Amino acid sequence: MADAAPPARLAPPRALLLVLPALVAFQAISTDLYLPALPAIGRALEASVEEVQLTLSLFLVGFGVAQLAWGPASDRLGRRPLLLAGTALYALASLACMAAPTIEALVGFRIVQAVAACSGVVLGRAVVRDLFEPAEAARVLAYLGTAMALAPILGPVLGGWLTLAFGWRSTFAALALFGLAALVGVAAAVPETNRRKDPTATRPRILLANYRTLLADRLYLARVAVAALGYAGIFTFISGSPHVLIDAVGLRPDQYGLCFAAGVAGWMGGTFAAGRLNRRLGLAGLLRVGTRASAVAAGLGLALALALPPSWPAIVAPMFFFMAGAGFTLPTAMALAIGPYPEKAGLASALLGFLQLLFAAGVGVFVSALYDRTAVPMMAILLATSLSGLFMARFAALGSDRSSR
Repeated sequence: MADAAPPARLAPPRALLLVLPALVAFQAISTDLYLPALPAIGRALEASVEEVQLTLSLFLVGFGVAQLAWGPASDRLGRRPLLLAGTALYALASLACMAAPTIEALVGFRIVQAVAACSGVVLGRAVVRDLFEPAEAARVLAYLGTAMALAPILGPVLGGWLTLAFGWRSTFAALALFGLAALVGVAAAVPETNRRKDPTATRPRILLANYRTLLADRLYLARVAVAALGYAGIFTFISGSPHVLIDAVGLRPDQYGLCFAAGVAGWMGGTFAAGRLNRRLGLAGLLRVGTRASAVAAGLGLALALALPPSWPAIVAPMFFFMAGAGFTLPTAMALAIGPYPEKAGLASALLGFLQLLFAAGVGVFVSALYDRTAVPMMAILLATSLSGLFMARFAALGSDRSSR
């Protein structure tokens, strides 16, 4: 019997295109807004650098693991109902973080917050795959990256001001308001985009078989590796820069926020350029440009860290160009990885996010463990991830022309 024709694609409503950047920004805003408060959290809750770091690293672990549930569940139940549940839980978890009396409680509530936050990211990417073919999805994800860059640009600045004016707990109050706004946006503007609902998607035997299919696909794994290594480099900066720039360089939290925003502005420029150059360079070309730019920038950053005492220009300038390269690399690698699997886009997106964030969390532990009041460990790890990503991009680009159709 002939296969049934695939359902017609929905035309994305304009309001949805306004909500999607907020959904895919959940992770960025959840980590970046409270970064200037990390030293203050340590002092207030009498916690060490390593203990405070757990609010970042275990957030990523919780975020990654939860995707393994959100993705296949959305393949079965649809995107919209799970987005409503996830954004509501996020707002409640953020309020719990605000009231946390100890570092242990804060870490626990951050894990719950992560479980909720990942619904926006993994299901937002799945919505894009529902609506667009791979090449167009890469362009849309790149433009979404430009818009969502406002979160890591404005987040640390706002977080620095809030920390100075009202203390570290106010940063989580701001996150609760963000979650509430996202909930309203989903309720008002996000239709159900999953036209291929699979009632067997969450059955253990089917689920394991689907995961085995993805894990046996070497091309999928190569593309996931590029995305994971690129994000690990970004997370190296996220987890290491507050301690280097505030503790070692001596910046105030608000000054740190401006430096972080300047670095992340490179991401905005990179994603915008990738969206414009998508058709001219092709997906393989975007990967080459992005991984090479990040590797060169990381090498410059390590050279400056070895030659000079820590200073904000020697950290921010290389990070600007590293992030610009990542703006080319990450949206392209994600679109290439998810594109061949339209019938299980949620699962493919979830597994990608899980592997990406699990690896980044491990890298974050190394960044904290090796911290020596200089920028050398941070930049050395950044270079290692960049060179590895450059190597893996050679394999990830195979078949990209075919995947883009």
